[in-house]
Amino acid sequence: MNRSMRMTHVMTRMIACGALLAASLAASRTHAETIYEWHTLAAAQGKLDALHSQLRERVLPALGDRGLRTVAVFTPAGDNPERLVHLVLAGSPEGAESAGADLLAGVAEWQSLLADVAGAPAIAASRSTQRLRTTAWSPLPVAAQGTAARVFELRTYTSPDAARRQALLQRFEQHTLKLFEKHGMTNVIYWTPAGGPDAETKLVYLLAHESPASAKASFDGFRKDPDWIAAKTASETAAGGSLTTKEKGVVSEFLVPTDYSPLR
Repeated sequence: MNRSMRMTHVMTRMIACGALLAASLAASRTHAETIYEWHTLAAAQGKLDALHSQLRERVLPALGDRGLRTVAVFTPAGDNPERLVHLVLAGSPEGAESAGADLLAGVAEWQSLLADVAGAPAIAASRSTQRLRTTAWSPLPVAAQGTAARVFELRTYTSPDAARRQALLQRFEQHTLKLFEKHGMTNVIYWTPAGGPDAETKLVYLLAHESPASAKASFDGFRKDPDWIAAKTASETAAGGSLTTKEKGVVSEFLVPTDYSPLR
């Protein structure tokens, strides 16, 4: 099979995976807890194109063959183009636990990104992994149909303690998600860390926007909304203070989907 035919075959599989993702994840807002993994890869010097090629042509098909669904592949919209983020659906908490600390350890195509193979240098200089558990009220990611690719915003909130993180989760469930939608933002998915020192204090979620400019406009309107001001004031009064830490309590990063990302 020549390169052109191979690329056509790979892209056909990716389109099919995207359609499957849209059909299988466009379920109701309430669902069983599910584990996801964020894998952040930094390309070795001069290897970014090779890293994308390896993911597109070998790694994603290999994961699919093993029943591991790639949900998204993003690159940062900011100043670090040598990095990419790969989001994998790990499945139920029980299934993810049985897979151990490294869900992808047994996938040779994935491991070849990280270590020398037949004398060739590694394509990825480093990797970090974050395992995340969906909240019970999280929506599920839905691939956009017939529209231009969106920009995604990864937002991480840190609460001072477990009690105020719980109050934060309640505020999102009861108020914030609806207000985000009111102001033109798309709720994609919401998680808490599945274990580790941040399991009781962090909230991690994805929003989708038409552009960074539209995101700013949406948040400007959201922050001035009387319903948001009332919900924020009531929750902080009941909790005895802010629900996020003063320093780096809210961290935002814009991400752009690659052309082979199922979620776009």
